[in-house]
Amino acid sequence: MKDIFVRALHSINDHSTLIDFRPVSGGDINEAYILRTEKQEYFFKYRKNPPENFFKLEQTGLETIKITNTIAVPTVFAREENGRYGYLLMEWIEGKRTNITSEMLGRNLAAMHQWTGHGFGYSEDTYIGTLIQPNGFYDNWIDYYRERRLLPQMNKAYENQYFSLEFRKKCEKLLEQLDKWLPYKIIPSLLHGDLWGGNWITGKNGTPYLIDPSILYGDYEFEIAFTELFGGFPRKFYQAYNEVMPLSPEYPERKPLYHLYYLLVHLNLFGTSYLGSVARIVNHYI
Repeated sequence: MKDIFVRALHSINDHSTLIDFRPVSGGDINEAYILRTEKQEYFFKYRKNPPENFFKLEQTGLETIKITNTIAVPTVFAREENGRYGYLLMEWIEGKRTNITSEMLGRNLAAMHQWTGHGFGYSEDTYIGTLIQPNGFYDNWIDYYRERRLLPQMNKAYENQYFSLEFRKKCEKLLEQLDKWLPYKIIPSLLHGDLWGGNWITGKNGTPYLIDPSILYGDYEFEIAFTELFGGFPRKFYQAYNEVMPLSPEYPERKPLYHLYYLLVHLNLFGTSYLGSVARIVNHYI
């Protein structure tokens, strides 16, 4: 690994001595290291045999968010994907939360959600964990959410034999009726796409940073719903967010439908422990 570290550092003209490197937490599917040279510290994310464009998409997502000048993301210094392995060499972010960190996160995320696109979806297929997310741009959010989010994951769950034929038919009935609960006339907001509690970190002066995006343009309430799925974010986050981007009165009724996508993803990634939660949501609506 040291040879790869040095190769990456030399690619950005850091030829100073690599003083130290050690593994750090980097998620379930990648190796991660902190590299310390005489010049500065870096975060190095590495994966053997990555899927096509795996790190390219992450870099593009970070750079797209950065362009909005709304919320902080780490700078990517270098990337390589050669079939055998791939990596991102990035800015090392480290800091402690302050009493305004959660408020900053809510306010800055709301500002990012005001950055809009010309359609719903994204120009390239992306990844959530190791699962492919088919994309493309749609004129309305309901069709995109049905055809590019829920349906592929439901199909995969059925192929994995998690669904009975009877339950599969119930899912199809739900897909046919999404317009009862989901908004039609909305503006496509730039979304992080995988915003759970592990995908934001704190930098200097308590500044919140987003990491590991899987970006798309969609309903901003889809993003907020995911923040509430596994434990939720701090209360001050939601208060600050709502001051900038108030949630609709219909949000509580559609929130489980937005949870459904991420629970289907977890079902397909991690197995049947998520099947009960999926079934409860489908049965709630159908």
